[in-house]
Amino acid sequence: MAALEGCRCRGASGRSNNSILYSILKSDSLTSAEEQQQHQHQQQHPQQQTLQHLLHKTSSSSSSSAASPQELRQQACSCGSTRRRGVLRSPQVTCKAASAVLVKTLRFVKNVPCFRELPEDDQLTLIRSCWAPLLVLGLAQDRVDFDTTETVEPSMLQRILTGLPDRQSEVPAAGQSRGAAGVSVVDIDTIRAFLKKCWSVDISTKEYAYLKGAVLFNPDVEGLRCLHYIQSLRREAHQALNEHVRLIHREDTTRFAKLLIALSMLRAISPPVVAQLFFRPVIGTVSIEEVLMEMFYGK
Repeated sequence: MAALEGCRCRGASGRSNNSILYSILKSDSLTSAEEQQQHQHQQQHPQQQTLQHLLHKTSSSSSSSAASPQELRQQACSCGSTRRRGVLRSPQVTCKAASAVLVKTLRFVKNVPCFRELPEDDQLTLIRSCWAPLLVLGLAQDRVDFDTTETVEPSMLQRILTGLPDRQSEVPAAGQSRGAAGVSVVDIDTIRAFLKKCWSVDISTKEYAYLKGAVLFNPDVEGLRCLHYIQSLRREAHQALNEHVRLIHREDTTRFAKLLIALSMLRAISPPVVAQLFFRPVIGTVSIEEVLMEMFYGK
């Protein structure tokens, strides 16, 4: 595995201790050890404190904000499936579970030596691009299910005929954020389909770790300095997953293909939708990237 010339990161050939195979296994074991002490340190964990601080900060501030470009596209569409939106039935419970998964996900990333050896610019770029698919993978691994209740979004014609204001000009009631408007049920169904796919395959802990490595080291992200090195890490993650599947599931010749299909399903899941559904009800108008940076780097 050769590093891109000029990078601060280091490469290694074969199955050395710097390879993604050993790095992810080491990270997985560290994460498992930390999970055993989670209840003892949860209150003192700086990442948890950061999230709690943001939750407290946003609870006393105004929650109104401009609609996102995705929301504007959905409003302009007259398709009935776009107007049908869903919200979490138990937002406090589900958002708490998603927040715990986010903490574990960022801890996993921190424990991968190959990631820490990358330049900080590449680290930030990868975190911003992969946090959502990594989180959804974590939801699948922890078997976090969620219920939603549907709300029907009035069409533009209905708003004009009935005199309702445009959603862009609506001001949420006190204590209510725009997250209450929910997300498209199509997007919710996409997330649920991925979770069901993972659960039907019954993915193991090591397989989840290799899948996370394949998601984390994404060479398709623009602006990477160590592009070739990250490409080699992605290839090695796929190779390690394939070798593991062939060793453990020799009788199942289609299992590796099923895992790749699950990975491809992640591409259809929008990060703004993940943020809107699982975090907007509790963080309000605070940017999810601000939360990520404070939790990961303490910035």
